[in-house]
Amino acid sequence: MKFSIGGSLKLAFRPWVEGLENIPAEGPAILASNHLSFSDSFFLPAVLDRKVTFIAKAEYFTSPGVKGKLTAAFFKGVGQLPVDRSGARGAGEAAIQSGIDVIERGELFGIYPEGTRSPDGRLYRGKPGGLARVALATGAPVIPVAMIDTEKIQPPGKVVPKLMRPGIRIGKPLDFSRYHGMDNDRFILRSVTDEVMYEIMKLSGQEYVDIYATAAKRQIADAEKAAKAEKTEKTEKAEKLDNTGKADGTSV
Repeated sequence: MKFSIGGSLKLAFRPWVEGLENIPAEGPAILASNHLSFSDSFFLPAVLDRKVTFIAKAEYFTSPGVKGKLTAAFFKGVGQLPVDRSGARGAGEAAIQSGIDVIERGELFGIYPEGTRSPDGRLYRGKPGGLARVALATGAPVIPVAMIDTEKIQPPGKVVPKLMRPGIRIGKPLDFSRYHGMDNDRFILRSVTDEVMYEIMKLSGQEYVDIYATAAKRQIADAEKAAKAEKTEKTEKAEKLDNTGKADGTSV
């Protein structure tokens, strides 16, 4: 990854990086990043000397056909961990255990607290499960990370990326050892997650929206569906009126 795709990415896109000194040379840490584009999981590992392990949806590993096999081979090759999202609780527990396993090996674990890509470039409320529970269960420091402009390089649905410079800002490690043993307290989990999201917001400069990105995506989809239905209704009314006018010989 680093010597093939990573090297090509750095050469072609020339990403700028701030705060690289905040990544420990060895030992475990959690990298908590905003999520703007599919390419986030490529640019961040490419600029680091160490390996970063992210969790990835199981569909990347199980899709049929030649394309599916190539995709699965790639994600396995770069060390991504498949998580089945079909059952919300089961998926959450699998993601948490995967993160703990990575941390216990003394490695870097990457996670997107928003749970999915931002639909509009804004920063959304972090989900309190995975990030906070892994941090409190392991005692590993949490390093906030902000991806800058990656959504402009490869928006959702766009296959060919646009050549421009993305940015990566890496914040100072956050220590949550004061909450050790409290990983079953939902108020503590929310407090830890919100503190991390606040640091990401400061690094990224994004507008913060206090709802989950998944809810925002549903709202956007519903609004688009309603707008489409309204447009169809207006078109049908106009056609009906036009046909009525033609039938009685009047001009509409």
